[in-house]
Order: sequence, then C-alpha cells, then structure tokens
Amino acid sequence: MADILKHLDLNSVDGTRLNIDALYQIVPSAFTEVRDDKTGEISRKVNFEVLRRLLGDNATDGDGEMYQFTWVGKNAARAEAAKPTDKTLRPVPEDSVDWDNTKNVYIEGDNLEVLKLLQRSYMSKVKMIYIDPPYNTGNDFVYHDDFARPVAEEDLEAGNVDELGNRFRKNTDTNGKFHSDWCSMIYSRLLVARSLLTEDGVIFISIDDNEVRNLRNICDEVFGEHNFVAQLVWERAYSPKNDAKYISNSHDYILMFAKQIEDFTIGRLERTEEANARYFNPDNDPRGVWKPSDMSVKTYTASCDYPITTPSGKIVEPPAGRCWRLSAKAFAERLQDNRIWFGSDGSSVPSIKRFLSELKYEGMAPTSILFYKEVGHSQEGAKEVVSLFGDKGVFDGPKPVRLLQRLITLANLKEDSIVLDFFSGSASTAHALMKTNSEKDKHCQFILVQLSEEVSDTKKDQGYKNICEIGKERIRRAGAKIKAASPLTTQNLDIGFRVYRLDESNYENVSLSPKEYKQDQLDLFANNIKSDRTDLDLLYGSMLAWGVRLDLPLQAETVDGCTIYTVNEGDLVACFSSGITDKVVAAMADKSPLRVLFRDACFKEDAQKINIYEQFKQALDWADNDAFNNIRVI
Repeated sequence: MADILKHLDLNSVDGTRLNIDALYQIVPSAFTEVRDDKTGEISRKVNFEVLRRLLGDNATDGDGEMYQFTWVGKNAARAEAAKPTDKTLRPVPEDSVDWDNTKNVYIEGDNLEVLKLLQRSYMSKVKMIYIDPPYNTGNDFVYHDDFARPVAEEDLEAGNVDELGNRFRKNTDTNGKFHSDWCSMIYSRLLVARSLLTEDGVIFISIDDNEVRNLRNICDEVFGEHNFVAQLVWERAYSPKNDAKYISNSHDYILMFAKQIEDFTIGRLERTEEANARYFNPDNDPRGVWKPSDMSVKTYTASCDYPITTPSGKIVEPPAGRCWRLSAKAFAERLQDNRIWFGSDGSSVPSIKRFLSELKYEGMAPTSILFYKEVGHSQEGAKEVVSLFGDKGVFDGPKPVRLLQRLITLANLKEDSIVLDFFSGSASTAHALMKTNSEKDKHCQFILVQLSEEVSDTKKDQGYKNICEIGKERIRRAGAKIKAASPLTTQNLDIGFRVYRLDESNYENVSLSPKEYKQDQLDLFANNIKSDRTDLDLLYGSMLAWGVRLDLPLQAETVDGCTIYTVNEGDLVACFSSGITDKVVAAMADKSPLRVLFRDACFKEDAQKINIYEQFKQALDWADNDAFNNIRVI
C-alpha cells in the first residue's frame, strides 16, 4: 500500500508517445501487446506488417526515387523534438506585472525546451502563433541544440551563455551545414509547436529570401501542404537603397499555415470609405447602395449566348468569344426583380446590380501583399520602440505594431484566444495584442518565449543585460501608454504578465541505487528537492506536468501551520508542508479539487498516505480509481 499515492510524472510529454496514441485512435487494429523481456511489463506496440496491409498500395519502404525534402541532421532534429525534457519553469514574481490578476505569460529560456514543457497544459489551446525567427543571414543567432561538442571546446569560446550555461551560436556561411543547421533548428520547434494549435488555429512565420524556400518545404511537411493559406509579401522598406549591388530588396515574406484548413475561417478586413464609395444608388433602389458587375464571362456556354433588348430598344449580344453569366431564364428573373442595370439612359450593355447589404462576407478580403501604407514598414517599427524607450538602437529590427495587428485580424481570434510567440524579441506581439484588445474590447492572452541572449555593450550601457530585459520593459511601457491614451475604455485591459524562467529540474538526481550512495547522501531519497527551490517552484513545475495552465489564479491559506495552495478554485489543491493533520486534509477536500498534490516529505510513514487516500475518498465520494488517479505526490 506504500505506492497507493502515485508519483507525478515530472517529465514533459514524450513526443513519440503522442504519435503512437494518435495512430492508435486511427488504426487500433495495427497495434498489439508485447511483453518486455527485461522488465516483464506489457506495452502497446505497432505491428508494422498489419499496418502495411491496412495501407495497401499506399505505403513505401523509402527505397527508390521519391519526392522528399531532407538535409543533414533532419532525423536528429525529429528525434530531438520527440524527446522529453526534465527541465522546469520557475516563477519570477519580482519581474512580473500584476501577478495575481494577469492572464499573460512571459517565459525566459530556450524555446524548444519551453515548447515541450507547455505541451501538457496548452495542447490544442493556442489560436495563433507568430514567430520572427533568425533569418540565417550568416551573423544572427541560430540555436545551441548541439550536444556533440566537447566541454573543452565550449570553454574555449568566449562570452554569450545563458543561465543554464548553454552557449549561443552564430551560423556563419563558412559552416559546412549552413542551411542544414538552420533547417534543423526551425524543424524541431515547429514539430512541437503544431501540437499547441487549436484545430482552427493558424501560424505566421516571418522570413526573407535566405530560407523562404526551405521554410516552405518544412512547413508543407509539418503542417501539410493542403493547409497552406498564403505566402504574404510585406513591403518593409519605403524607399530604395541606391547602394544595392543588384536589386534593392524592399520586402520580406510571412508564411501562413492553418492547423486544419477546413476548420479555419480567415478574419476579414474592415471596409474602408474608399471601398464603400464604389457603391451608389442612382435608381433609388430600396435595397440600398449597389455597384454594377459585368454580366459576361470568358467560359463559353451556348445556352448563355442570346441577344438582349435594352429598355431603349437597342439589341446587345455578348462580346466576341464570351457569353452571358446568366441563362435566359435566370436573366428574366433578375430583370423582374430589378437586379439588372442598363445605364441611366436604358441603352447600355446590361450589368448585374451587387448590393452592399447582400455581400456574402462581412468586411473585405485580405490581399497577399501587405503594403507599408497599411501595415507599417521597418522604420516605423524602430520608431515605435524609440518612442517607448527614448533611446535609439535599444533593439534591432522590431516589427511594426500595425503589421502584427493585421496578422491578428487574419487569425480571426475569439474573445479570449491565446496568442503564442516563441521568438518574441522586443515583444512586438504583446504590444500589438494589448492594443487590439483595447480597440476591440477583447481579452485575448499572450504567451511570449525568448532566449536570454546577451546584447551589445551599447545596449548594456542603456541598462539591459539581455533581450528578455528589453522585451519585458517594452510590455510594461507599451501597456501603460495604451491605458494612458484611453483611460475610460481600458480600465479592465490586462497589461500585466507573469514571468517564468527555464531552469534545471527542481529535483536532485537520484538515479543511482541507494547502495551506491554514501551515508550522508541517503537523505536525497527522503527529500530530493533542491535546496534553492520554493513551494511556488514545486507548484508551477507540477502544474505543467499535470496539464494545468500557468495563467490560472492562485490562492494560499494557512491551516494548522500548513500552507494550502488552491489553483483556479480547485483545479489543483496542493500542500508541501510537513506535519499534515486531518484538519488540513479536510480543508483541502472542502474545495472539491480535481487534483490533489503533496510532497513525499509531508508524510512520516506510509500509513499516513493510506489515511490520506481514504479521507479524500470519503470526503469527495470518490471511487478507488478516482482517488488513485487524482492524488499525486512529488
């Protein structure tokens, strides 16, 4: 009975297990049960012979010629995306704004590790992802996912390490795997990020000519070629560079892919005065303003080739090689309903009246070219940061807020959708979302992730040691500016954010057997929590492991000298204090929790665990299986 309270699995999701579970839902008959020769445990495995028979002629063994996109390191990148991580996110309330009330999240750390940690809590919950990854120009930061480099070589390199000791790498064009390294970096992250999108979700990725071809191929594989929505062209420069050697490059790209395109509905643009001015009502039609539409089409159909007599008596026929859009019967019906226009004098070629009030969609269809006059240019993005900080050069190349707001519109966010940016840089995405929330009276939330990459000495002199410091300060200043601009309508606007920082596991490594430890090390088995970790570290690490979101409200109270933590009025109730009493358990049960969490060190003997188990069963009317699954220890 000592194991009656199960230990919480503190690793992130196993990507391979996710794939197996998804396949099992589609073809359960392709699975069988196999006993492990070493452990004797029985597990579910794929029977490839059965799967191949089910697929018939639609399977290949990979031999021979076929269409595929590959590079050096692709298999390793795929394996890295599927591998769980034992790292954790530690709360940093002192860097946060309005911790107790905000729904926004800012995370410092390597985005691949962070994305893995977010999977349990945010799988299929993110409506929009926007990322502006390194463009691979030869000088920008790429990644540090290289586990093959010896420590001595790492130690010889100067500068640029994050809090975990990972060294940032530049990807110069002298690297033999210049494109391959970049492809591996983005591929592994997109594989994990896709699982976070809602079924009607969408991702936008900014890129330039250096990697747009490779990125499109990668996205076709990760998201499915059929889920491609558009390759948007952003006019980022408003004037040509006369010192360009060949062509003055004035644009970047933004790739747009849906999670499931049949579930995605694009957000349309608000109608402009210029667009509405094309509609008029010269015949005072009671259905309102309209505009004429050509009644002829290129595709010829004999039944639609007939003469029409205008009100003035003039006979007109379709232009050469064309025919009317309507059959003779349909034309007569439209004519009877006053939907055909022959001009003010009744002698013009007929046209169809299209009423503004009868448009199929509200708003205007977005176009694939994002002109700077409508969404801003790169200089506008830079000026926005300068206007907030008052310093020039605090961040290089920020995207303009108007550009991000256009993408937010296209994403068609709901009232409280989640927006994720895991290359957040100067936090333009947070700025744009807060501004959109203030203008549209929405309550959408952001999750930003940024590696704490060091900045130049100039930026350090301005008081910012890394990019994260710049991003967090921008959110603070942008939020305050938005509220100050509209104090009456932004009283409930969420401009806060909770900060979390990626760190090594909260737990000591106790993978050795007890006999391999010295006597003074055996207490690791009784208390395996690292000495510098707090209750909040344990709580939020456990929330991620148990699939509880990081933005939920938290309350703490003391009962019999023990602290009880309640997440979102009972989604999770936890106590890590020693000396737990019946009164503490009763207080926890009174909250009707969905999940109950304790620390192993809370219990002096196994009998207490059995007692806790029985107390919760009785208090909450749980069956044995409910109690067994809903109570965990760490």
